[in-house]
Amino acid sequence: MRHLSGGILSILIATGLSHAALAHPHVFVDGGVDFVMADDRTLTALSVTWLYDEFETLYDLSSRGIDLPADGTLSDADREVIRAAYSVWPEDFDGSAHLTIDSERIALDWPSDLAVDLIDGRLQLVFRRNLPVPIDLTGKTVETAFYERTYFFAFRITDVASFIGPSACDARVIPYAPDAQSAAAQDSLAMLGREETPAIADVGRLFADRIAVTCE
Repeated sequence: MRHLSGGILSILIATGLSHAALAHPHVFVDGGVDFVMADDRTLTALSVTWLYDEFETLYDLSSRGIDLPADGTLSDADREVIRAAYSVWPEDFDGSAHLTIDSERIALDWPSDLAVDLIDGRLQLVFRRNLPVPIDLTGKTVETAFYERTYFFAFRITDVASFIGPSACDARVIPYAPDAQSAAAQDSLAMLGREETPAIADVGRLFADRIAVTCE
């Protein structure tokens, strides 16, 4: 298979989600990003939520020999099996939350504090990405884009963006709006074979929902 950049495909292979893809995107994930604050205007981390669709949930559980619980609740043992599998992050993992401050990409620490749950029959992962150094957001242009670089995974912000801890900031979700560039990219993606990688670098950003944060 030709390499799909971004490390999320490595998770797909390592965790049993690598069933045949006819075109990009193939895996659909809802969720969002919350902002962990040290004080009213100082950002220390992002809390990222992935919520797989029902099909991917069934596939993931069955690949591990786990039946979908009738009561909708994972046992502690099953939860730990899933958590352990997803905790092995690939070396080229770039996450799905891309933070920029004043147009500068901010590097984030490795994922930590992974939690696994089943929400209305859908597998949910929540994990934390710490900033190497806390940043005062006062008067800065802050944006987090929610996407995977190759667009093999289609991420969509469905959660309300919130602040964890004290905050005097506001967050606004900016949904993806189709344009000529993304339409042309989608046409190109539709022609890819199942083992091909998009030629457009960082193509996922063209389809990304975003969260704008303001701290006056």
